Amino acid sequence: MSFASPLFLWFFTPLVLLAVLVAPRHWRNGIVAFASLLFYTVGAGPSTILLLLCMVVNFLVGPYLEPDEWDTNRRRRRNLLYAVVGLDVAILVIWKYAGFATEQIAGFMRLFGGDFPVIELLLPIGISFYTFHHISYVVDIYRGERPALRQPVAFVTYIAMFPQLVAGPIVRYREIADQLPQLRTHRLDDIAAGFPRFALGLCKKVIIADSLSPVVEQCFTTPADEMTFAIAWLGAIAYTLQLYFDFSGYSDMAIGLGRMLGFRLPENFARPYSSVTVTEFWRRWHMSLSRWFRDYVYIPLGGNRSGPGRTYRNLFIVFVLTGLWHGANWTFLVWGLFHGALLIMERGFGWEHAPTDRRARVGRRALTLLLVCLGWVFFRAADMGQALVMIGHMLLPDFTGLTAEVDTALNNQALVTLLIALAVVFLPAAPVTGPMLESSRTRTASALRVAVMVPGMLWAAILVATGTFSPFLYYQF
Repeated sequence: MSFASPLFLWFFTPLVLLAVLVAPRHWRNGIVAFASLLFYTVGAGPSTILLLLCMVVNFLVGPYLEPDEWDTNRRRRRNLLYAVVGLDVAILVIWKYAGFATEQIAGFMRLFGGDFPVIELLLPIGISFYTFHHISYVVDIYRGERPALRQPVAFVTYIAMFPQLVAGPIVRYREIADQLPQLRTHRLDDIAAGFPRFALGLCKKVIIADSLSPVVEQCFTTPADEMTFAIAWLGAIAYTLQLYFDFSGYSDMAIGLGRMLGFRLPENFARPYSSVTVTEFWRRWHMSLSRWFRDYVYIPLGGNRSGPGRTYRNLFIVFVLTGLWHGANWTFLVWGLFHGALLIMERGFGWEHAPTDRRARVGRRALTLLLVCLGWVFFRAADMGQALVMIGHMLLPDFTGLTAEVDTALNNQALVTLLIALAVVFLPAAPVTGPMLESSRTRTASALRVAVMVPGMLWAAILVATGTFSPFLYYQF
């Protein structure tokens, strides 16, 4: 069930919000938990069993990971933590990467005339996200940062909360543990604050991202012998914008929905294309993923405490995992290595801090955006061959122009949308629109709220009704 589908927008969400609004306060978690499992079951079908199994195991283990007053059972707790995290990771690896791994082995065996069976498993929706939620839950309990949940309904509410279940933001347990007790009182205030944020995300997704989708698809599926400099750059730029508006739109919708239900979910984007360095980009892009890897991988590995060599090693490991987390394909691994190498270079040469000179900042910002745009080609390409063909044409100018198919996809509506979307590249780093819509009382914020809730929502609703929306890009991860 997509956030941008009529079923979700006009039936599921209003009914859930109505139930939360009129029911007694202590029913909130139960309503959200039931609605979340229903939401997931509609989209995932039998894969729901895997989610339920993971939840049962992690919930039952949780209380045994809590340290006592003198932490006399540390070794037992550590071994239990390793076991449950190992199980969570094993489930993710098997369902997400077994097919890719066996396909590589089979390809190698065919070189020598051999054969090897390829495993084909249906990838459960949101498995990367709920696996990270489970790991955060048990690790935060083990560290003594938050107590284990004793109520199954509260645990299901955290893990399966439908606004963030299938595509984030990734909510660390310690960020939401204090919100799970049902102490909320201002329900209408929450809805009033969350709805404009939700409307903003829907407009980003349906009006902008989906309008760019045909252009991106046509550019990236252009045969290698027809690829040109113009098509390659058009595809890269259009995808750079589509991915941002699609994923940040989903995040805005998730955060807005969470707020309407009484939860404060963490921010996920902060104008990433205004970054002056790649290091800053990763502080602004998919921030919840960056924070997760920092807290549960980078810092436990030693962070930057043991000298440059260890720091570079830790960054390398984090970005290998970041690439693989996004998908079982060589393109994602190369994309992760590309960004890891850029971060290591910035640290090695002392470039991770933005320059103070205005002209230097403009140049560094343009260079950062260029590098990010090149990286997105690997992220979007179906395979390494397609990615290298596009990169090659991006680096070698020609005057061939667009094919008829690409020119048809780049109609007047798509062209205008592309130009409007490009404005995000030139916006300043602050203020960030989403949080401003929720909390700011300035005239600018009020005008923007009216714009997204009246003409924006009306236009988006018409597009949804005509069936022109497409699945969110991050659903595949």
